[in-house]
Amino acid sequence: MPDLLLELRSEEIPARMQRKAAGDLRKMLTDGLVEAGLTYEAAREYWTPRRLTLDIRGLNARSKDIHEDIKGPSTSAPEQAVQGFLRKAGLSSIAEAHVHSDPKKGDFYVAHISKPGRAAEEIIAGLMPDIIRNFPWPKSMRWGPASAKPGALRWVRPLQSILCTFGPETEEPVVVDFEIDGIRSGNITYGHRFLAPGEITVRRFDDYVSKLEAAKVVLDADRRKEIILADARNLAFANGLDLVEDEGLLEEVSGLVEWPVVLMGEFEEAFLAIPAEVIRLTIRANQKCFVTRSQGESEALSNRFILTANIEAKDGGKEIAHGNGKVVRARLSDALYFWTTDQGDLPDLVELEASAKKFGLDLKKPLDQRMARLDHLNVTFHAKLGTQGERVERIARLAEELAPIVGVDPALARRAAVLAKADLTTEVVGEFPELQGAMGRKYALLQGDHKSVARAIEEHYKPQGPSDRVPNDPISIAIALADKLDMLVGFWSIDEKPTGSKDPYALRRAALGVIRVLIENGSSLRLTKILQEQWMNWSHTRSAAEFARPLETIASAKKAGFDVGDPQDEKSVITTIAAQMFDKNSIEQDLDLHMGVIVPDLLSFFHDRLKVYLRDQGARHDLIDAVITPRSDDLLQIVRRVEALGSFLDTEDGKNLLAGTKRAANILAAEEKKKTAVAETVAPALFRQDAEKSLFAAVNQAEKQAGEAIQNEDFSAAMLALSVLREPVDSFFEHVLVNDEDLSVRANRLALLTRIRTATGQVADFSKIAG
Repeated sequence: MPDLLLELRSEEIPARMQRKAAGDLRKMLTDGLVEAGLTYEAAREYWTPRRLTLDIRGLNARSKDIHEDIKGPSTSAPEQAVQGFLRKAGLSSIAEAHVHSDPKKGDFYVAHISKPGRAAEEIIAGLMPDIIRNFPWPKSMRWGPASAKPGALRWVRPLQSILCTFGPETEEPVVVDFEIDGIRSGNITYGHRFLAPGEITVRRFDDYVSKLEAAKVVLDADRRKEIILADARNLAFANGLDLVEDEGLLEEVSGLVEWPVVLMGEFEEAFLAIPAEVIRLTIRANQKCFVTRSQGESEALSNRFILTANIEAKDGGKEIAHGNGKVVRARLSDALYFWTTDQGDLPDLVELEASAKKFGLDLKKPLDQRMARLDHLNVTFHAKLGTQGERVERIARLAEELAPIVGVDPALARRAAVLAKADLTTEVVGEFPELQGAMGRKYALLQGDHKSVARAIEEHYKPQGPSDRVPNDPISIAIALADKLDMLVGFWSIDEKPTGSKDPYALRRAALGVIRVLIENGSSLRLTKILQEQWMNWSHTRSAAEFARPLETIASAKKAGFDVGDPQDEKSVITTIAAQMFDKNSIEQDLDLHMGVIVPDLLSFFHDRLKVYLRDQGARHDLIDAVITPRSDDLLQIVRRVEALGSFLDTEDGKNLLAGTKRAANILAAEEKKKTAVAETVAPALFRQDAEKSLFAAVNQAEKQAGEAIQNEDFSAAMLALSVLREPVDSFFEHVLVNDEDLSVRANRLALLTRIRTATGQVADFSKIAG
């Protein structure tokens, strides 16, 4: 069967766009081919900085002829129905339709549609101009004289040539001819821009790859990555060093070169005084180079780096390495300045005294100064959620409340919370935002803070994704929880919740972070109480102001008829208006009302994220639903209940008890629907069968023991306690007729079934379990 080779060659495509663009090209073309009636055996995309390539194998030479009957309305149908049928069938008049008869339905119209197949070349030529013109680049451009014309072609960078050949291996392939904005397809491509820029005539994929390789172009991006990584490791090893590997950088660098040549550069050892993270980021971000370290060293970097050139230089790359070294030295000089400046005193210390007093900061310490400045400058966290300083105060309060729960000194927890955001105003983090937290830890250690405090400053952002590790130091746990819970409560309070696929503030990630921190550290926390307290922390400081915010300027307040007096600044207007708008009691009632809505809704959000987390861990969805109730607020307890329930139901006792319990629940549901009388309590005097007596005794025992086990959070013991019900339940249903003719006996037996449901319901809602 024929194969298709397609190449779109342009100026350099940004590395971050290449992989997705190649995938988009494959999907757009193959979808179009399939929709046109063609099939193919395999398709694979390739990319380099200057070309997107598609290799499609086993493509049909021609689409099949189509014969289709489209049934229409009755011949007596109204004109509107007939016209709809004509549009659907593509007929110009009803005379082109045929009339069929049915003994039951009478005469009706049928359109016999016949469409001859088309050659694959014709289909491809029809698809490609639209694909190119409507290609989903994140950013695109126009170029040349044609760019001034309406509807001019847009591409990520100027499109230079199109190669498109089609044919079987045993025959000479043909060029699929099409043209777009003056660029006509052909069988010509070009090699490396500098090393082999001449024309290359191509027949099919195999000789295309080999000829490009001879012209200094490695087509396969994964192979370029392998070459870069292997050569970088070998070059580092030959110089007594180890390569610090970086998969993200390797992916990017492989998209910058068509013919990778690995070289080594160096910088002065004096720059090694800068933290390793800063050196690595500086060299990575500005020069796309890898750093190295001495062999056997886990942290200390060397003063040599690995770069990847796109050319084989006559001098072996010495000048290229020297030039890169000059740029790296300049960048590291900036980084050294940032690092040194962050450890010195700020020039405006006098202005920071009020903020320092508020947070208990020591202005002799550089990181404390940065926190004081963050508060003093009133840096906004969110327009409706106040400043970073206000947020830090809320986090600090919550951290103190959480400290006894996780077993740490509240003073240390508060200290870590107060300094957690301090590095946001440092020079290094200003240059490299991805180092927030990490630099805070380093600066905290340099100024003599407790190691756990410093660690918490870095780790309170974690986990930042499903593959990120969870903090396990108790202080880190407290600050990580406080930070994420404050964010969730705050955004819920202003009704900025995730909707559909939109989650601009990463609140799903924050909730999943809380879940993972609690579960993976075995920490038990009653979320309802914590959420309520944090809601009150937020609302008491901001609610009145938020009510008055539309009238926060002096002019708007006076226009609305409020007596604002003679305020010293605009901010005091809010307080003045709020005092006139609301009295304390009405505000308290309003806050209680909001809390009654927000906290259950946020708890439900946690339940949804927990379900996703547990399903990813392999838990059965029906067991999760059976355990979670709207009031379940201890996430660790939910997980342990699910685990214990799953283990119990894997046993014979569990399976049989489930069957009996569901039977009891079904009978109760049916009788309750019929409004059959059910006794409020079980009366042993009405028992007529030994099976009733045995079940009653077993339920009393199981209910008591299971309740005690749940109080002790021993859910395996609770399941064991329920297991004694298995035989009495089986015996009851075997020997006892629930719907006895005596109404009082029937009501008593239904009450006994209610006791079964109540006893098992302490652990889970068995009616929601499959099986």
